[in-house]
Amino acid sequence: MSAKVKAKVKAKSKKESNQQEEKNNQQPTINSQQEEFIEIYGARENNLKNIDVFIPRNKLVVITGISGSGKSSLAFDTIYAEGQRRYMESFSSYARGFIGSMERPDVDKINGLSPVISIEQKTTSKNPRSTVGTVTEIYDFMRLLFARAGKAYSYITGEEMVKWSEDQIIDYIIETFNGKKLTLLSPVVQGRKGHYRELFVEIAKKGYTKVRVDGEVQDIKPKMQLDRYVIHDVEIVIDRIVPKDSERQRLAQSVSTALKTSNGIMLTLDESGKTRYFSKFLMCPTSGIAYNEPAPNLFSFNSPYGACETCNGLGYIEEITKESVIPDDSLSISQGGIAPLGEYRDIWIFKQLESLLKQHKQNLSTPIKKIPAEILHEILYGSDLEIDVPSVKYPGTDWTTKFNGVINFVKDQYQYGTEKMMDWANEFMVTQTCPTCNGMRLKKEPLHFRMADKNISELANMDISELATWFKVSEPKFSEKQKAIATEVMKEINKRVGFLLGVGLDYLTLNRQMKTLSGGEAQRIRLATQIGTQLVGVLYILDEPSIGLHQRDNEKLIKALQDLRDLGNSVIVVEHDKDMMLASDYILDIGAGAGVHGGRVVAEGNPETFVTKGSKTANYLNGVQKIEIPKERRKGNGKFITLKNATGHNLKNVTLNLPLGKMICITGVSGSGKSSLIHETLYPILNKHFFRAKKDPLPFEKIEGLEHLDKVIEIDQSPIGRTPRSNPATYTEMFTDIRSLFAELPESKIRGYKTGRFSFNVKGGRCETCEGAGKKTIEMEFLPDVLVDCETCKGKRYNRETLEVRFKGKSISDVLDMTVENALSFFEFQPKTYRKLKTLNDVGLGYITLGQHATTLSGGEAQRVKLATELSKKDTGQTLYILDEPTTGLHFQDIEHLLDVLNKLTDKGNTVLIIEHNLDIIKVADHVIDIGLEGGESGGTIVCEGTPEQVSKHKKSYTARFLREEMKNK
Repeated sequence: MSAKVKAKVKAKSKKESNQQEEKNNQQPTINSQQEEFIEIYGARENNLKNIDVFIPRNKLVVITGISGSGKSSLAFDTIYAEGQRRYMESFSSYARGFIGSMERPDVDKINGLSPVISIEQKTTSKNPRSTVGTVTEIYDFMRLLFARAGKAYSYITGEEMVKWSEDQIIDYIIETFNGKKLTLLSPVVQGRKGHYRELFVEIAKKGYTKVRVDGEVQDIKPKMQLDRYVIHDVEIVIDRIVPKDSERQRLAQSVSTALKTSNGIMLTLDESGKTRYFSKFLMCPTSGIAYNEPAPNLFSFNSPYGACETCNGLGYIEEITKESVIPDDSLSISQGGIAPLGEYRDIWIFKQLESLLKQHKQNLSTPIKKIPAEILHEILYGSDLEIDVPSVKYPGTDWTTKFNGVINFVKDQYQYGTEKMMDWANEFMVTQTCPTCNGMRLKKEPLHFRMADKNISELANMDISELATWFKVSEPKFSEKQKAIATEVMKEINKRVGFLLGVGLDYLTLNRQMKTLSGGEAQRIRLATQIGTQLVGVLYILDEPSIGLHQRDNEKLIKALQDLRDLGNSVIVVEHDKDMMLASDYILDIGAGAGVHGGRVVAEGNPETFVTKGSKTANYLNGVQKIEIPKERRKGNGKFITLKNATGHNLKNVTLNLPLGKMICITGVSGSGKSSLIHETLYPILNKHFFRAKKDPLPFEKIEGLEHLDKVIEIDQSPIGRTPRSNPATYTEMFTDIRSLFAELPESKIRGYKTGRFSFNVKGGRCETCEGAGKKTIEMEFLPDVLVDCETCKGKRYNRETLEVRFKGKSISDVLDMTVENALSFFEFQPKTYRKLKTLNDVGLGYITLGQHATTLSGGEAQRVKLATELSKKDTGQTLYILDEPTTGLHFQDIEHLLDVLNKLTDKGNTVLIIEHNLDIIKVADHVIDIGLEGGESGGTIVCEGTPEQVSKHKKSYTARFLREEMKNK
């Protein structure tokens, strides 16, 4: 960065600001593109303290600071919100009438603002039809490629489908059947039932005298008809000819007539009785099956033309299985062996079962495993057998009925029951691969179009690196015709695949659903898509794109952001990653504390000058402050959990040994198999064992050592709630205690208010306009829905009478608006509430409010709320805690606070298992297990394990290489 730019950033005197303002007022709007800075004056959104900020344009700028200091308030709630508002104002007044107007952020003025694109973590689609391929448009180009250049094969014989012109058919017939007797046939009925009396009359009227019915040539007779209940094939005999060059004109007329009569299809029948099909369209020459002319929508699983009809293009179906309704077949029906029915009660369905079993000389007390298979099938799927059920209302009489089956009963409730019954039935639904398409998502026709021996679904199931290699190797093998068609499409595909490789997503597949991706992965996909658009002069704002990325891939991400900048764009990144900060052009540090203690610019400058500024961030970057490596690692309690031969997804017979009583880190590059091993194999096993959870783990051989634990707790980054009604106070259950406290106040007792009066989820004390949400949803026609404060309660959630009850001068709404830090002193003498608040503060969430809407919490914040909730409970010292990247969204100082909490948990004898890329966490762990070596199919093995010192000495491990450097520096 030039000295001129440095000077301009540092010098922000009133005089210069006024001069700049006059300059801006004199210039037309279009010249703001040439401004060197985005100038923000008087930003006061959320906790920002009326700050003036100058951000260099066309640079890679990192906004950093401790959690809750105001980074997102500046980047998203001020800069992005103003950019979006200006975009909305560019619409016509007619369009704005549909979409409404947006509120201006609390800022005096912003100059030099380009069109803004925000790439956040929270906007991941939950639609199962949204995949990596559809979002990046790679799959769209592949559909076009297969529709125009793919070769079709018969799904019956496997032969290549052929398409003939009339001249080709004539030449082939003369060449193949020259001098031999040949019959030309035109098929009019193929594999259908009917008597076809009218058809034969119609054929005779056209002058034809013979037809071939079910392989036999017959004369057309008056009143001729077929057996209407038998499947038939009927072809008209168009001509009988001995093909030769002298008969070419007659042959041409007959071929043309045959093709017109049957919409482009005809057959030949030779002397030996052998037939051959010809078609103007794609057709199997042996079996005669034909495909429609391929179009791109034939290869789309989101289109009825291409989607598998069984699973509707999802690749899986929801089914109720025998195992889901009978989890333990050693129990009898009366003991609750059939889960949906529970234990025996005097109700109709048990009486039906009793009568059914009685007819088969069985009873309800027989263990299910001893009931014969055919009788069990009747119990589950119903029977046509009539049964007599004794009437309770009319003793001595019986009701004659049929039993529908337990599984059919649950299915009916799932499809037609009330919402409550649907939720109940959903507990017994099991997700299974679609038996028709085997998870390929498409009909059989599109799956039989191939290029270089691969169909489109096989390519979509390859990981990105393998796909890139396939295109590179296969393109030279294409035919000349395919190359001519595919050249431009292949350029687009290769370009987009290259962008995904460039942001470290080589391990994903195109068929991977977007809803299964982490926030960081989804954000990097959108980043790759944006690079692909090649826009210029745009301001991009990103929210921690390095989340979930191994240090090895960090360089690729930084390079992608620099490429975006080099196209002529401004890039602002809200980030805590050290490598990202040092590779940026400019760093802006917001602080000094969180919440009310933040909201100011504490340091700024290019990386070289920034590290000398003395802020908390600068001190961690230059090594003045650091997270210390423990002098001694924990020895553990000598017990182990051993998971043997896990083989799910890309895992290759992995045997995992977890030493208990330690803090353990699972590391490895993205896509190496960490989540497959921990979240999808180990956790479901433990959850099923301790809590009888229904989710099945991925395949494994056996697990040992479960007796050494008494429970497992997984703390992930999923939201704590999906509506404004969910908040930290309700999730941690402290709000129940707060409501009870308000209900005990003298004013509440005089008015007769109970705890329910202070709930915003039930009628009585809540505002009925917004039904206690405090917000109202405004549906936008062309944009995502917007939440605005309720006009009646102004976001307070409660009615006036409820707000008149006060504790220490604060209403229940005021309490919800308190930060955790302020609430600590306010509830100092309420031990139960204080303990929960203390743990929230200890995990670095002192800046969030008790009533903050769950939808506004980041993944990292939601995870720490869950962690605090678990920490506030009494622990047994035999608990396994599983955390997934708990450092998400955390500043160096916050990581220190988090480590204090995790160390306290481990010191009590518990085991803390962390999936993590952050070296500050890895270096202080007691035991590290590195999975790799690469992502996708090249991963799935344990590369090395041991203490951080032992792992850092490994020669091949990528984690070891970076850990070695980190431990050397510290």
